[in-house]
Amino acid sequence: MTIRVPVRPSLLKWAARRARWTEGGLKHRFPRYDEWVAGDVLPTMKQLQSFATAMHVPLGYLFLPEPPAEETPIPDFRTRRNRPVDDLSVDLRDTIYLCQRRQDWFRDFAISHGFQKIRFVGSATVEDAPHSVAGQIRQTISFTMEKRRTFTSWEDAFRRLIDLIEAAGVLVSVNGVVGGDNRRVLDPEEFGGFTLVDAYAPLIFVNAADTKAAQIFTIIHELAHVWLGESAISDAGVARASQNTHERWCNQVAAEVLVPRAQLLSDFRGSVTVEELERLARVYRVSTLVVLLRLHEVDAVPADEFWDLYTAESERVRELSQRRQENGGGSYYYTQPIRLGRRFAQAVIKDAHEGGTAYSEAYRLLGTAKPETFNRLAEELGVA
Repeated sequence: MTIRVPVRPSLLKWAARRARWTEGGLKHRFPRYDEWVAGDVLPTMKQLQSFATAMHVPLGYLFLPEPPAEETPIPDFRTRRNRPVDDLSVDLRDTIYLCQRRQDWFRDFAISHGFQKIRFVGSATVEDAPHSVAGQIRQTISFTMEKRRTFTSWEDAFRRLIDLIEAAGVLVSVNGVVGGDNRRVLDPEEFGGFTLVDAYAPLIFVNAADTKAAQIFTIIHELAHVWLGESAISDAGVARASQNTHERWCNQVAAEVLVPRAQLLSDFRGSVTVEELERLARVYRVSTLVVLLRLHEVDAVPADEFWDLYTAESERVRELSQRRQENGGGSYYYTQPIRLGRRFAQAVIKDAHEGGTAYSEAYRLLGTAKPETFNRLAEELGVA
């Protein structure tokens, strides 16, 4: 005999809305969904379990008397049409929770191993001059013009920048999906990145589903939030305007770190062409979009011309990026350390080898299930 279970229609609707499923998608995946909501038919336990899994919601939530109130885990500085964004997708929410669990583990690890508090966390305020804080950041992470000349391209600069930021004590995760689930792609229109601040284990997350051009700007923007000592969800896009004072300040700091105003005014040859943008991109090891934004900010590109130029350059960069992706991608053992963050993953593996963390817990933290995968990842990270 098939046993059916009672569930409140309001909870089914809440779960579907929370997961942002369309009406058509729901009816295709769960043909009797309308009957469940109408109360004409009760779902079986198996059907309800399948529904909960698809909605990325704990099964127990569907037996509550009413939908739970879910607060935003960290401050949300995103805006749309000059107004704050009032909701988070379940994918973004789950990504924040996952990063918080990893941060909690690393914080305990850092304290137990005698790590010192990171001095620059919370060392600035939005009253500080962006160019002054930008100089501090460049010096702290050794992102000088001399260092950049050793990078082969701005794509290489981004990879090296991750290493420099982690060497300064900040955990960095660059991922375009929820954990390791490639079916749950993060929406680049929803957010560009977020910061989880902590004196021992500050963490920066960069949405890898966003363009490569945007990611290099986002990582410095999030680092500016670390300097402010605040956790935050940030907008996507190099040139997305914000009405939030902290977001604007972090944008100004990021732009000055990547392309110092005084040097740009000296380097710019006076004509905004693709060739000139690419030349300056090579000089600063940033994307042409960042260069174009800075030229606009130093009044070298009039406001009435900027957006047309920016739109055209965005399309050109997007096409180049798509061609590169079509020519090949990285293996699991190349991408996973970037997704997890090398500093975090190395610490987990070393602590497991030394007996500080159970291997079962290490597997959970790293998103692996097999010893072979764990060992291969350890080899890739140089901690086998």
